[in-house]
Amino acid sequence: MFSKIKSCTTAKDIWDKLTQICEGSDETKENKLTVAQQKYESVKMKDGETMTEFDERFSTIVIELSSLGKEYSNRELALKVMRALPKEWDVKTMAMRESKDLNQMELHDLFANLKAYEFELETRSEAPSTSQPTKALAATTAEQCSPSTSKSAE
Repeated sequence: MFSKIKSCTTAKDIWDKLTQICEGSDETKENKLTVAQQKYESVKMKDGETMTEFDERFSTIVIELSSLGKEYSNRELALKVMRALPKEWDVKTMAMRESKDLNQMELHDLFANLKAYEFELETRSEAPSTSQPTKALAATTAEQCSPSTSKSAE
C-alpha cells in the first residue's frame, strides 16, 4: 500500500489515492451499486435458513448498499423483509403490517420480533402432543353411541 502512495505530496493526495484504491472509480462504484441492488431486489429467505441467518444476510446487503450511498426507509426495509419470507410467515407479516407502524420500526426490532415468533413456532412443534385426551374422549363417545350399546340399553 505504501508503494502506491509514497509519491503523493499532500495529505489530500494521499486520501484521494487511498479512496481510489479502496473504493474504485465512479464507474466501479456504479457497478458495485447495481450488483448490490440486484441482490437486494432478489433476496428471499432460503429453505432451512433460520431467521438469524437471514437477518445477517439481509443486513449485509443493506450495509453494502448504504456504503455505496443507497439508503432505504424503515418502511421499505420492513416490507422487503416481509415479502422475502416464505408463505408460512404470511399470517405473522399480515398481523405486523396491521398492528405496527412500519415507518418507525427499526430493522433490528423487526428481526427481533420475527425471531421470537420463530422460537415460539419451534417450541410448539417440539411440545408433546395433547391430542391423547381428545382421542380418549372420542373413543368413549363413540362407544356410547354404538348400535351394540343402544340395543343393550333397550
